[in-house]
Amino acid sequence: MRITFCCSDTKQEPWLEGLRQALPQATVELWQPGAALADHAVVWAPPQQFFDEQTRLRGIFNIGAGVDALLKLRLPPQAQVVRIDDGGMAVQMAEFVSHAVIRYFRELDRYAEDVAAGTWSYRRPAVRADFGVGILGLGVLGQRVAKALAHFEFPVRGWSRSPKVLEGVQCFAGQEQLHEFLAGARTLVCLLPLTPETCDILNRDTLSRLPRGSYVINVARGAHLVEEDLLALLDSGHLAGATLDVFRTEPLPVAHPFWKHPKITVTPHTSARTLREESIAQITRKMLDLEQGKPVAGRVDRIKGY
Repeated sequence: MRITFCCSDTKQEPWLEGLRQALPQATVELWQPGAALADHAVVWAPPQQFFDEQTRLRGIFNIGAGVDALLKLRLPPQAQVVRIDDGGMAVQMAEFVSHAVIRYFRELDRYAEDVAAGTWSYRRPAVRADFGVGILGLGVLGQRVAKALAHFEFPVRGWSRSPKVLEGVQCFAGQEQLHEFLAGARTLVCLLPLTPETCDILNRDTLSRLPRGSYVINVARGAHLVEEDLLALLDSGHLAGATLDVFRTEPLPVAHPFWKHPKITVTPHTSARTLREESIAQITRKMLDLEQGKPVAGRVDRIKGY
């Protein structure tokens, strides 16, 4: 079995060494133009030339959870695209989102402002039962976030394209239930895959359906959010604030209004990072399953986009 590695902006040697240790019977090589044809590829943001040359691939293993950029390329038709199910990202995402939700719910930013001004203040606690947290997207990451928030006894509701049943989560599905889902979300968390159907889903219409004073957290993809619509709803007072970890252009341009907006918290796409050791173990296990004709978790439906 021959494996080729083509990952942009990634330290290559630790990945190559880890793959070789996990699969000592395989030949693992760093891709260069004109390289020998491989059976499987481990990729992140590869160039089109890579797939134009690697025409024999049976498996394409993406080291991140999102495959939207990969699916824009011309891929070998016979190759199965497989995404990371977790790779250590789920618990990180649960930490990040829980922190953002609790910071807003407990008004910790407002307390920090008061402390900076030398003011000893008191704020009436919010009623938890009235503070619904809505999660757009109930995949591996969305389900882990929902579980974490339910632990803090928030009323958690989730929306997905197809119906799901999750303990402790009020589930909604399909376009016909989206508005009802939004109406009960005091905080909205976007964890959707980016597809043509979900691009720009966080727009003036959908965000206006949230209760007045709601909070938005986007940890999925920057293209989910119509930036001008968010700014308008923040400035009008309909939305109380937002935590944004992903952006249409990354790094976020220096002059972008998000940097200095008083109601927006910006983080540099750091909500959940791929952990190399866990990812290598998962990828190599899936490779062996694919080679043996076994079911492989994380297979991507190229039509659906996830």
